[in-house]
Amino acid sequence: MLVTLEYAVTAIVCLITSVVIQRIYKKERRTDIGADGIKGIMWFGLAIFAWGLGALSNLLGVTVLGLLPTSKSVIYLGVFISLLNSMFILLSLPSIKYAGKQNIVVRMVDRFSEREFILIYSGVMTMLAFVFIMVSFVGNGIDNSLIWLIDIPISVVVAFALLHALNRAFESRRMRFMNLPSLALFILIVVAVTHRIVPDDFVKPISEDAWTLLGTVTAISFKFLFIVLFSILLYSWKFLSEKEEKQSRLESLLIEKEELLKTNLQLKVANESHLDTMGRLKDELKTLKDAAKVELSDRQKEVLANLECWGDQKSYTEIAEAMHISVDGFQAHIHQIKKLLNIKGSDGKSLLISYAKENNLMKYATLNKSGIS
Repeated sequence: MLVTLEYAVTAIVCLITSVVIQRIYKKERRTDIGADGIKGIMWFGLAIFAWGLGALSNLLGVTVLGLLPTSKSVIYLGVFISLLNSMFILLSLPSIKYAGKQNIVVRMVDRFSEREFILIYSGVMTMLAFVFIMVSFVGNGIDNSLIWLIDIPISVVVAFALLHALNRAFESRRMRFMNLPSLALFILIVVAVTHRIVPDDFVKPISEDAWTLLGTVTAISFKFLFIVLFSILLYSWKFLSEKEEKQSRLESLLIEKEELLKTNLQLKVANESHLDTMGRLKDELKTLKDAAKVELSDRQKEVLANLECWGDQKSYTEIAEAMHISVDGFQAHIHQIKKLLNIKGSDGKSLLISYAKENNLMKYATLNKSGIS
């Protein structure tokens, strides 16, 4: 009676819930929400649908076909549905986003495409199931309940990965109080899946009816709790993700603003530098224009012309000696020319040579380029 009740309640609740979730999936698929989140809704819905379909099939088998809950057919179907449910949950876990590193189970699932993972998972589970089925029909076979050993390790691993993902997701959404229900879900799953293979002899202090009741309660409870936690996660994902998206957008805009301010500052500095350069060029141009209006004496033109010839190779003293004038006299001419041309600074000599070249003063030179005469 309790088993039939378990099948009926599970079938009704899970099938209705899966239909609602699939409608949510179809609705959200038409919005701008990320593809990963949409796929997560789909796989969670399929996982719950698998529970409902399996419970409905067992209910029909027990009530219509008269099969016992402990018969091979019912157990084989239960193992198949449980493995299918575990696969759907594993496929949904990568869609649960949270800060930090994902657990090893999720990383393994993420290494493959959905198609590749389904093929690998199905192949491995089929081989394990084949071995157990063959053993159950050889000789005296094995106890029917031991066929659940195919599913128990997978269910425990999935329960651990689900516990970790839920805890991290709720912590990321500042809902740490949900860690306790997540832990309760993990414990209920472990109790429910191990209850199937524990012989009645191991629980002698507990009556058979109480032990059966415990299995029924845990089986129904962990499915209900799973649906509740997923609904809360979906709610938080739906509404809090909008806040996270706005926050992320705000942070992006702030970074963009900072980059624009930095670029604007760089442009301002470059503009000021260009303005300084333009001002300096204007001053130099004005100096050259003013210098072009200066009237030099023939002696000053001669000094500049000779400086153009030999200024790059000889010193003022050597040029003065070649011109047969005193060094002080030559320096006096240079000083007077600089004053007239408004030339200042340590590069005065090169500026004088440039001025002589620009004004074609070479014709006034009295020294040969091939050698100082």
